[in-house]
Amino acid sequence: MSINSQFPDYDLVDRIVVTTPVELRAMANPLRSTVLDLLLERAATVSELASAIGRPKSTVAHHVKVLVDAGMLRVVRTRRVRAIDERFYGRTARVFFVGQVPLEQMAALPWTNFLADAAAESMPAYRADRMYALHRYARVSRQQAREFWERVFQVVDEFNQLPREGEQVYGFVVGLYPTDHPTLP
Repeated sequence: MSINSQFPDYDLVDRIVVTTPVELRAMANPLRSTVLDLLLERAATVSELASAIGRPKSTVAHHVKVLVDAGMLRVVRTRRVRAIDERFYGRTARVFFVGQVPLEQMAALPWTNFLADAAAESMPAYRADRMYALHRYARVSRQQAREFWERVFQVVDEFNQLPREGEQVYGFVVGLYPTDHPTLP
C-alpha cells in the first residue's frame, strides 16, 4: 500500500513481477533504469526526460519505446501543443520485482551490480563525510531472509514516496546476500 498517493501524479499498481527476457532486458539498461526512476516522481514527456538525463530526444525516445513495448511504461495523459499531441509517460507499477528467472536467462543479460555502482557513486559523499551507511551480518534462515527483504521493500517504497523538496538528490541502496562470514558455534 502506498504511503503517499501524490507520487507519482498518475495511477499505477504497487508491484508487477517481471520474468520475461523482454522485461528483464528493458530494466537492465542504465539509461532505461534512470527513466524508470525519474517517472516515480511524475509523468514526463520525452523532451522532459531528455533534458533531465542530458541525452538527445531521439535516444530517449528509443529507450522509452523499449520500456513501453516491455509493458513498463504507458501514456498516462496527452496535451495538445501547436497541433501536436504531446505524450506524458508513466510507469505501469511503482515497483518492478524480478521474479523466478532461469539462471541461464539472467547470465545473458547486461546486469549491473547495484552495490558496486552505489559504492562508486557514493565515493564523493564518503570523502566529504556526508554518507550514511551500515553493514551488518546475521545468521538467519532463508525464509527469515525472504521475510526481512519484504520489510526492506516497504522501506524502499517509503523512500520512493518521500515528498520531493530540497536541492540534493540522495541515493538509497540495499542488499541482502549470502556470505562466508564466520559464525560462532
